[in-house]
Amino acid sequence: MTTLATRTTGAMAARPPIDSITLEIIRHQLAAIPNQIERNIERTAFSPLVYEYKDYSVGFVDPVGRLVVQSRGSLPIFVANALGTAVREGLEVLGPDHIHDGDIVVTNNPAWLGQHLNNVVAYTPVRVEGELIGFFAVLVHWVDVGGSVPGSCVASNTTDVWQEGLQLPTLKLLERGRKRPELFRLIAANTRFPAFLLGDVEAQIAGCQTGHDLVQEITARHGLEAVKAAIVAMWDGADHAVKAALARARPGTYIARAELDDDGVTPGRRVPVDISVTLSAEEILVDLSGLGPQTAGPFNAGRNGGAIAAARIACKYMFSPDTPVNDGDFRRLRVEIPDGRFLSASPDAAIGHSGSTVPTVVDAILNAFGQALPERAAAAHHGIYGIHAFDGRNPETGERFQHLDTVTGGWGATAVADGPSPYRSNGHGDVPDVPVEMQESFFPYRIEAKRLRPDSGGVGRHRGGLGVEKVYRILGDCRLVVGFDRVACPPWGVHGGGAGLSASVEILRANGTRESFSKGERRLSAGDFAYVRSGGGGGFGPAVERAVEEVLRDVRLGYVSREGAEQDYGVVLSDDGIDEAATAARRSTMSSR
Repeated sequence: MTTLATRTTGAMAARPPIDSITLEIIRHQLAAIPNQIERNIERTAFSPLVYEYKDYSVGFVDPVGRLVVQSRGSLPIFVANALGTAVREGLEVLGPDHIHDGDIVVTNNPAWLGQHLNNVVAYTPVRVEGELIGFFAVLVHWVDVGGSVPGSCVASNTTDVWQEGLQLPTLKLLERGRKRPELFRLIAANTRFPAFLLGDVEAQIAGCQTGHDLVQEITARHGLEAVKAAIVAMWDGADHAVKAALARARPGTYIARAELDDDGVTPGRRVPVDISVTLSAEEILVDLSGLGPQTAGPFNAGRNGGAIAAARIACKYMFSPDTPVNDGDFRRLRVEIPDGRFLSASPDAAIGHSGSTVPTVVDAILNAFGQALPERAAAAHHGIYGIHAFDGRNPETGERFQHLDTVTGGWGATAVADGPSPYRSNGHGDVPDVPVEMQESFFPYRIEAKRLRPDSGGVGRHRGGLGVEKVYRILGDCRLVVGFDRVACPPWGVHGGGAGLSASVEILRANGTRESFSKGERRLSAGDFAYVRSGGGGGFGPAVERAVEEVLRDVRLGYVSREGAEQDYGVVLSDDGIDEAATAARRSTMSSR
């Protein structure tokens, strides 16, 4: 059994106290830097995946890789661990004395980051008066790094990491401020979209350099010791919030279970997600020893990008959701997982869909946490990235294209509210859509509809959020690659609430034939339609306890059908509204069951 812990020790562990006003000034100034650079990347990146979808993260870490601040728009899967892990790899491989001022180091090493190869971290050292005070880092999802399928990370049939693209194990892209042209040529030769990718890389480099300069400015303004003291105070404040939440939890060990549909190679071979959490006043132990083994297909992640990331995401959601993220949020977290599980896979494992399984594990951890903190308990959300990607050649221009998207869906209901919708997975956060108009301008399809799915939210006293259906009309030959899960494990309800509907993908051919699938690829032709449907969130509490007025409102808004109102909620509707006598009889019968 391998035990992992995070502790705030070593450099910056103890500093003189800092007055509260100065602390707030420095904290807000530090937090503003990655947010500003996030906007700069949005304006200067070349690929829609970056400037519209915003698949990147910006942050500052201390000299040993502990997170100080990160941009508001960062995906949770990056907030958890990625920037500091990349820096720690560089410190081990190169050593701090060999990462010089002006260097830009890049890595996507699966042995360290443990996420698909598109997630590339670049960072530069920040020194003040000759002392290394940290690293400014920018992670960008590179649009394509080779591999068997355009987009690299979308292939659902890879069986090792070498089939998935270019690996960059801690290399200096810039050395003492000078570009290394041979590496830029190497990158350009290993992507199908060199103009897009190299433009994104330039935005990433500029982000690191600007962040470096702005951190130095703040340090010059307030003094090195004051900034160090503020960082420690920020960590301590986050830890205090977690400790206060732990004090309200019921100590003990709690378990939860879910499952994945299959291993990506053998359909129907279920992969168990058995987790255990143990809470005390001082510590959070997340035991992931019950996860299924490393899968044959690409639905794996390494330890840092998988197990630790999932545990950190769940802890942040449950114990300190209202404060900016930093390393102090995880001071009390300990993660246990042996090698060889699908979230602690070996460095040679296929990891193209590394993020696809993390949301289910986070859901399960939150389920266990909710047993200790009932007032914060929530039903499961739709629980998948729901990757679906189109690629081919545009029939009008002849140029190669690829568009990767993920689904938005319903989140679980809570003790106090219906589940929200539609949002992406808990590993994505609030990543926006690429506008329909832009997609239709660039790619040979039309989006005929994007609409909520009636009756997709789990029934309950509080209803689960709704899933979404997107309808694509295909205008030219292309390929659709899909990586969906949780079809056989619908988003569960809690405290008597019902499960939400699962996700699905359906193809309607021009000749009238239909086909449904959840993983793999299909060739499409002009006149075909693709229906991409996301799941709904689970419900909270018995459905018969939902207020009849809320059921009537849901029917009028199209969230629940008239049939669903009667069958699931026991609310019988007439032309004038609610048939009170029939509703009372129906609910009485349902309650007696």
